[in-house]
Amino acid sequence: MLPGIDDGARDLDTALTMARLAVEDGITTTICTPHIYPGLFENTVEGIQQAVIDFREALQVAKIPLEVTYGADIQITPELLQGLRAGSLPTLHHSRYFLFEPPHHIAPPGMLDLVNNALLAGYVPVITHPERLSYVEEYYDQFLEAASMGAWLQITGGALLGVFGPRVKAVTERFLADGVVHLLASDGHNLKNRTPDLSEARDAAARCVGEEEAQRLVQERPRAIMDNLDPSLVPPPDVQRPSKSKKGGKGRTSSFLGRLLGGAR
Repeated sequence: MLPGIDDGARDLDTALTMARLAVEDGITTTICTPHIYPGLFENTVEGIQQAVIDFREALQVAKIPLEVTYGADIQITPELLQGLRAGSLPTLHHSRYFLFEPPHHIAPPGMLDLVNNALLAGYVPVITHPERLSYVEEYYDQFLEAASMGAWLQITGGALLGVFGPRVKAVTERFLADGVVHLLASDGHNLKNRTPDLSEARDAAARCVGEEEAQRLVQERPRAIMDNLDPSLVPPPDVQRPSKSKKGGKGRTSSFLGRLLGGAR
């Protein structure tokens, strides 16, 4: 969220305003995940960590009750596993879970091999925004296979609300209907079209998969990441018939996996 770290908030005032919006929406915890993208966003673990420390201090001064921690949106490369083991690529809140970002426009060769190798090494890849990839329809089954292997899939709240257009919305709903979505993230970037809120998207998810599963998308599984739970101890995606007797809203969305320090494009 600090100036120049990636394509998120451009200055501290914007970052603080975004944090206030998140809190007003019911968010209590945000994992800040700027890009580590060689040649474009040359962030490091040390730089991200210091930026989050500074931001925590600014939140305290501004009296904004938002807990922040960090990870990174990591471009997948053959050196990914080596970087995780060496600590040069951060996991989410120092857990076994890490963000695994496929290229937006070119299907990565060997993606399933990378997923398998990470799982064998004890890490859990969290594949970010697969619904927004330009080639997702052609390679859709590969993402289903990745989920069956043990990877987690994370979709963007705005995608479910149509922010990225009807095509992306349809793919998002398809992933939800197929029962392979583990997380719903804010992917907060700015104060215009990509704000750090989730309650409306959570309610939209509830209409697709039911109230209980919608809450797991924004509370139970994000908390499992924070607690570094073994994925075998976390309820898998469970598509339910939505109940008309249950209501969503901010009062039921007290904790989210969100992103304020940037995120995916």
